[in-house]
Order: sequence, then structure tokens, then C-alpha cells
Amino acid sequence: MSAQHKTVLVVGATGNLGTLITRALIAQPDVDVRLLVRPQSRDKAAAAFGAAVTLVEADLTSAHDTLRAACEGVFTVVSVVQGGPEVIVDGQLALLRAAADAGVTRFIPSDYSFNIFGLDPGENINTDWRRTFAERSSEVRGQVQIAHIMIGCFLDLGVLFGFLGAFDLEAGTMPLWGDGRTPMDFTTYADTAQYTALAATREQVPERVQVVGDRRDFWQLKEIVEAETGRSFDVIRHGELADLDAEISQRQAAAPDNVFAWLPLMYWRGMLSGKGQLAHTINDAFPEVSPTSIAEYARQHRAQLAGS
Repeated sequence: MSAQHKTVLVVGATGNLGTLITRALIAQPDVDVRLLVRPQSRDKAAAAFGAAVTLVEADLTSAHDTLRAACEGVFTVVSVVQGGPEVIVDGQLALLRAAADAGVTRFIPSDYSFNIFGLDPGENINTDWRRTFAERSSEVRGQVQIAHIMIGCFLDLGVLFGFLGAFDLEAGTMPLWGDGRTPMDFTTYADTAQYTALAATREQVPERVQVVGDRRDFWQLKEIVEAETGRSFDVIRHGELADLDAEISQRQAAAPDNVFAWLPLMYWRGMLSGKGQLAHTINDAFPEVSPTSIAEYARQHRAQLAGS
């Protein structure tokens, strides 16, 4: 493999973010894109990407030799898998072990979140699993560099304006614990994909790739969205951050198996508290990307956000 020509293996390419990352990689010059796909996802991947990619049937539970063969000749493995600890920890470690044996240079795990290293254990289960992978990766990584992509909160209808619950678009409200003056980080799915594709193909990147589309506190976020949509949102104050801790604990106790009842609040807590804030952003290292601001995104999706 020449210094210019690289092969990148993507695992989890048929999901929303995985699809965008795969397309961003295909658009990169001198890059061959290989996808690790489960048999049931092969047709979906073939329809989405056609001859622009090479498909390899396997998953993270496949035999070590199968995964190693999939990693042969690969410069970077990009993981965009989702799931519990059996996937994020055990599955990714199996893939990393295979990548190390195949001589892969870089491994990008499925993080794509706020600063996973800023939270304390137990504050967010998804963050806990990803941090556990990072800690255990030293046991199997060999010469493979781990590059963690951290982007803050996804600036998208389905996350900031959906899953997270920062905005209740139907009720026209925003929930707040604390004073809302802590800066928070936001990046779109599309920009995350561009940053990831570049991080996968660069000769050198840091182990913590922290990039951001926009950084605003709660009140600035509210003001921008209102200005761009012409819609007002009422702030529902629920007390201090300690009250948010209590709310999360109460919801977990009442419905431990219903993660959607309390996991969004874990992310919201990490943002409002500042613990998930990106410490050292390196946007300047990727001048090819002009990230989307909150105002730009709100303008692009004014109809959905305004409820019209």
C-alpha cells in the first residue's frame, strides 16, 4: 500500500451515520472502501453504495481469522456499530485484536459523542462502555493507534431536537436544570462524517480528535433557534443539577429496562454540567470542513422546527 493509496474498512456502514461516513470516504481520492456487513445487511449495503465499495460478510462475533482477513491491507478500521457492552466493548475488542494482527495502522471506535473521558463512572452508561473499551484496548492494540472522534451533541432533528429532549417541539418548551450558562458543543451528522473520513485517511492524527460545529450555552441555543424559526420556547426550570441527578435516579429505579426514560437525561446532564465539554478542539487541522452552525441548521430545517 503506497503512502497515498489507502484502504479503509467500515463496520456499521448501513446505519445513519455509517452511511454518511462511507459516502465521505468514497469521495476521498485514492481511498478504497471496504465494508464489513452481516449477511442480512448485504443487499442494503449493495443498494446504497454499489460498486464503489467492496463487501465482506462477517460481524463482530465472527472467528478471529475471518476478522483478520477482513482487515488485511487496511490502513484504518472505522467502527460505527451500536449496541450494549457486548458490542461496544467485547465486539470492538475482538475487531481491534484482528486489526492488530493484520497490521492495521489506525482504529476509530464508535464514540461520536461529547468528551467521554470527562464524565465519572455511572454518569452515562453509553459513555462508561466506550471508556471501558478505551481502557481495555491497551491489552490488545499492539501498534494500532486508537483515534477517538468526539464532536459534542449531534445537531440534528433526531438528536438535539428529538432523543435528547433539549426541545419539546410539540409543547414548545425546553427543560433546564442549573443556570444554563455552561458552553455546550454541537456538530451535525454530516460534518461528523466528513471529519471522520479525514481522520481515517490522514497520515497522522491525535488519539483524541475533538472537533465542533458550534459552541453555545443553553440560553444562546434558545435565542438562536427562536431567531431563525420565529418561534418562542418556554423554559421549564426543574431546579439545580443535583435535582437532575435525583430525577435520573428516580427514573432508573422506576423503569430500569426503559433506557429512553433516563438515558437522554444522562446526556443532557453531561452537557449542562460541562463535564462532557470538548477540551481541545482541533478544527484547524481539517480546513476542508466548514462546519454547520446552529443558526445555519435551524434555517435549513425551519419548517420542521417551527411546526409549520
